[in-house]
Amino acid sequence: MAGGLVALLDDVAVLARAAAASIDDIGAAAAKAGAKAAGVVVDDAAVTPQYVRSLASERELPIIKRIALGSLRNKFFIILPAVLLLSQFVPWLLTPILMLGGAYLCYEGAEKVWAKIAHHDAHGAGEEKVQDETTLVSGAVRTDLVLSAEIMVIALNEVIEEAFWSRLAILALVALVITVAVYGVVALIVRMDDAGLRLAQLSGATASFGRGLVRAMPMVLTVLTVVGTAAMLWVGGHILLVGADELGLHFLYGAVHHVEEAAHHATGAFGGLVGWLVNTVASAILGLIVGALVVLVMTFTLHRRKPKAAAVAAMTGTDDTIPATPPRAAQRRDASADGAPRA
Repeated sequence: MAGGLVALLDDVAVLARAAAASIDDIGAAAAKAGAKAAGVVVDDAAVTPQYVRSLASERELPIIKRIALGSLRNKFFIILPAVLLLSQFVPWLLTPILMLGGAYLCYEGAEKVWAKIAHHDAHGAGEEKVQDETTLVSGAVRTDLVLSAEIMVIALNEVIEEAFWSRLAILALVALVITVAVYGVVALIVRMDDAGLRLAQLSGATASFGRGLVRAMPMVLTVLTVVGTAAMLWVGGHILLVGADELGLHFLYGAVHHVEEAAHHATGAFGGLVGWLVNTVASAILGLIVGALVVLVMTFTLHRRKPKAAAVAAMTGTDDTIPATPPRAAQRRDASADGAPRA
């Protein structure tokens, strides 16, 4: 009896060690897969803050929370099941689907560039309006869907040889960790000026540092908006570049790779950085060209219907916009002048 109990305990110990080793393997594989997707993760973090720039300060964190929950739904209920099933049964479909997502990113980036050039946000007389929160969150979650799909497919490529259930566990861990990391960083970025405002109420060097944070944050958010737009064009263009090569259209990828290699060898110790910059700029240019073509098509098709729809909405009182809140910089100046911390 005692011998049987000892044997059972030995078996349990062996199973426990195997489970622990399996968990370690999953953690290591998730870290490796997540590291491969680091570039897109940075892009995701850069894109998101622009969606809350025009909001009242007290609405920033609730909106970021809604976008983060939408991102988790994207990953766990749409992307994860889709990539697992596609990789298991029809892996050849992954590249065309990713390329469609890349084209959407190019469109989003090119539309923002065109809006900036054409000054679409300058409405002249009348009260400035912004999107309502539901529309804003929906747009952010749609963009996140494409970026998250890219992250998950890159991660999948790193663990494609693993068994199905190991792949599932690794990708689920990657999805959770990356979502928490990205939106945690975004929340810190958009609330950094609040920390500065509170520090400014103190005295000495701490107050000076706080005032510096308050003054710097509008510039930081503007830079993030530019970086986010560039990231859409870069990532979208790169998806199209690599996808076309995988589908047998080697000309574009081969040309970019040739220039990248030439730049790498011509710049010595800085070759890796310069080669990466060449690839990035080429991808962004391709993204801008494709995005501009999509914007052109949308302008002469779907967007032509918008003036009529806007007129009908104005007549029926169903306009889905709300009055814009004061810019964040103005909010900070007012609060700083009052000398009271913001609620």
